[in-house]
Amino acid sequence: METYGKILLIAMPVFLALVMLEKWWGWKKGKETVRTMDMISSLTSGITNTTKDVLGLSIVLISYEWMVNHLAIYHISNSPLAYIIAFLALDLTGYLVHRIDHEINFFWNAHLIHHSSEDFNLACALRQSISTFFRMFTIFLLPAALLGIPAQVIAVVAPLHLFAQFWYHTEHIQKMGWLEKIIVTPSHHRVHHAINPEYLDKNYGQIFIFWDKWFGTYQEELPNVKAVYGITRPASTWNPIRINFMHIWLMIKDAWRTKNTKDKFRIWFMPTGWRPADVAAKYPVHKIEDPYHFQKYDTPTTPLFSVWIWIQLILLLLFISYLFGNIASIGSPGMFYYGAFVFLFVYAYTELMDRNPNAWRWELAKSALGIALLYQTGDWFGAGKWWVGIPYLLYIYFIASSLISTAFSMNRPLKAKMA
Repeated sequence: METYGKILLIAMPVFLALVMLEKWWGWKKGKETVRTMDMISSLTSGITNTTKDVLGLSIVLISYEWMVNHLAIYHISNSPLAYIIAFLALDLTGYLVHRIDHEINFFWNAHLIHHSSEDFNLACALRQSISTFFRMFTIFLLPAALLGIPAQVIAVVAPLHLFAQFWYHTEHIQKMGWLEKIIVTPSHHRVHHAINPEYLDKNYGQIFIFWDKWFGTYQEELPNVKAVYGITRPASTWNPIRINFMHIWLMIKDAWRTKNTKDKFRIWFMPTGWRPADVAAKYPVHKIEDPYHFQKYDTPTTPLFSVWIWIQLILLLLFISYLFGNIASIGSPGMFYYGAFVFLFVYAYTELMDRNPNAWRWELAKSALGIALLYQTGDWFGAGKWWVGIPYLLYIYFIASSLISTAFSMNRPLKAKMA
């Protein structure tokens, strides 16, 4: 956890700088692909995902190290060959898991958040799941385990493999010639994120595109079919925590409501989006039927509200950076209290972005938890050692945040609009 936190301390500012660079580049070129509210929603999603991972809030049902120790029939030493095999094994595993996430109802819930943005940009790459608590698909690394690829090699290659998937989430890079035949490019991934009928459920590859070509899931970006992004059942919220659980909550309600006993069980393993006929008829949900004639989700803002949203984002990034940089000294159970505070911060913050008239309640809960943590320890998880005034500044912030956010929340509840 500590090592991953240190890696994130380096990666976070790099990713943030690239996101802002893309926003500036789009403005300069007259092709804006990064809407501020959508970008912030993506960033907060990345914060919740990395917080969950740093805190270790998931259980590996079968660990890779166990498979190596018990199933290896050969042992490749810690060599360049081991890293190449590990990278290919991770990429094939990524393809298979990605495909399962798209094609089976239950597993779609873990991946829906990544597709929930109705824009396509570097920020949406940061939309990652917090809803998966059991890692089930380590078994797909069995070929690497049989060859005895050391677990330490997988541990080094895995984050590199993940970070290498960031760059191709952009509309500003067009087709890349001969590279289109080998690696996943922005053109390939635009197809993957599109809801056009021609593009749905294609191009699952993460680094190499040849898996899709071999397994029949490849689709080239067509010059006369412009990709339209999002999910066919729109999230219609900036709140990443709610987005993470919207699909499984619908399945739970459908399984409860259906009169067909068989459907109560098979709904989880049917193709993504399937619903029992009786429930679908009685409880319809909005679905985009025509991707070329729908409006993107948006919420109204004012200059003052926008300033407050940016201030809150900066403070959230400072809070999360302190957690990642000091997780060892914070220790347990402190780091879990801190994690709860981060999740509550994100929930309150994005509810306010949605202009939810009840957002003030979440803001008061966030500030109350922050003040309680300060009062209990007389400090903010050791931050007082850097400057004795930090706890006092945080008291002032929590009180001011409650008042300001409540004022925005109660100032004539503004309904979400479409852009």
